[in-house]
Amino acid sequence: MQTIPDTLCYLNGEYSLLSEAKVSVLDRGFIFGDGIYEVVPAYGGKLFRFDEHLARLGRSLAKLRIENPLTAVEWLERCRKLTAALIEKTGAADQLVYIQITRGVALRDHVMPSGVTPTVFMMASPMKPASPEQRHQGVACVTARDFRWERADIKSISLLGNVLARQMSADHGAVETVMFRDGFLTEASASNVWVVHEGALLGPPKSEHVLEGIRYDLIRELCEETGIAYNLRPIAEADVMSADELMLSSATKEVLPITTLDGQPVGHGALRGKPGPVYARLYEAYQRAKASHSI
Repeated sequence: MQTIPDTLCYLNGEYSLLSEAKVSVLDRGFIFGDGIYEVVPAYGGKLFRFDEHLARLGRSLAKLRIENPLTAVEWLERCRKLTAALIEKTGAADQLVYIQITRGVALRDHVMPSGVTPTVFMMASPMKPASPEQRHQGVACVTARDFRWERADIKSISLLGNVLARQMSADHGAVETVMFRDGFLTEASASNVWVVHEGALLGPPKSEHVLEGIRYDLIRELCEETGIAYNLRPIAEADVMSADELMLSSATKEVLPITTLDGQPVGHGALRGKPGPVYARLYEAYQRAKASHSI
């Protein structure tokens, strides 16, 4: 049984210990998964790409017809208080701030109730970055049909499909499950997926089947900085399987090379099964961006 840490959290206007925070069993997040979430990384106690995360939070809320309960200034103040408290308690300066907003508490009914106050929950936890070994050797992934619902563009707390997909990779000792819908790449269970072909970085186009990761725009900026061609277009499964390089991106992984897919090495020639040069350039550029995009 896991022990809940005695770190600070925020719930509905109050700060308390995480181990003591409670929500109603009639909260629509608990009953229906009726809510959204956001995860903001912090490096050295400073929030990374905070404005972009807050903008995506607002888009997800709008799609669920939930009014944003806090202003940008209020979100920032609460995030900073939680990160400062975690540094004071644990010394962990690299963190993840988790934000969850549900529609609130109401009697069980599928219809969206009116006049309900949203539930707001926030916590900070130490970041668990990719290991030096994973950066040096790359990681293994498996593939699967994308069996999730049609609105992956909403950062919904209804994550059962993602949980099932991630467990498929865990059962095989792999880091992620790369998914395909109708023969085309969508994303992984908790990451975006990138394909390198002839030196260019390719990603699936933004759609309702893909969560617009914060790193979508960031990686575009890093490609411009480093002179790497960048293009979003439909990517067939065969193109993924024959790629020169494959990468994952997420708040915790940053960018991370996939070097084995379904038990087969990724890439060609001397770099087959090894992290490639495009990954190396993007990773270095990402480290520089962490210093200039944090508040």
